[in-house]
Amino acid sequence: MTNISTSLSAIAPAFVQGLVLSLGLIVAIGAQNAFVLRQGLRREHVGSVVLFCGLADAVLIAAGVFGMAQALGEHPGFARALALAGAVFLAAYGWQALRRARQSNQLRAQTSGSGMPLAGTLAQAAAFTLLNPHVYLDTVLLVGSIGAQQPVVLRPWFVAGASFASLLWFALLGFGARWLAPWFARPKAWQILDGLIGVTMWVLAILLVRHALAG
Repeated sequence: MTNISTSLSAIAPAFVQGLVLSLGLIVAIGAQNAFVLRQGLRREHVGSVVLFCGLADAVLIAAGVFGMAQALGEHPGFARALALAGAVFLAAYGWQALRRARQSNQLRAQTSGSGMPLAGTLAQAAAFTLLNPHVYLDTVLLVGSIGAQQPVVLRPWFVAGASFASLLWFALLGFGARWLAPWFARPKAWQILDGLIGVTMWVLAILLVRHALAG
């Protein structure tokens, strides 16, 4: 009984630490969150997008905790290349969003997945997840380095807590966006959303370029 009590008292802090750290990093305006929010508002493949982003984060978190953090830390050139590739992707998506913002007749809330096919949607989700250097810097390097400090037997619980936080956030963001559907039924609201997304993407792209050049 004493061993079980000791194990639970050690597992809980590791799980909570991973959960709190992951939430603190992921609850922010960013490319991936903006994409999940838009899919939630359009009600297109929300469950698939939420599940993909949550699982992708779980894989990256586990990779960071179990060794990838050290590997990336020893190869700054790879991190710089990721930053530049991500900047190009964000700039292109931002341009597309700004173009959509000028076409109010095409920006309307949809109640079914009748827009982009599932494969195309998941491809975009993969791009926002895997071509976003902040995912590697935050999820892999930062979360990974902190989780790697846990005792070996507690690292899986740290990963579980961080992964649960990620999945919970994406679920709240994707499915909770439906409450805003009546407001986004107006074309003007979609113009505002796409305008904000476009500007956000460009700002992030500029910051990534500056980070890459300064590295």
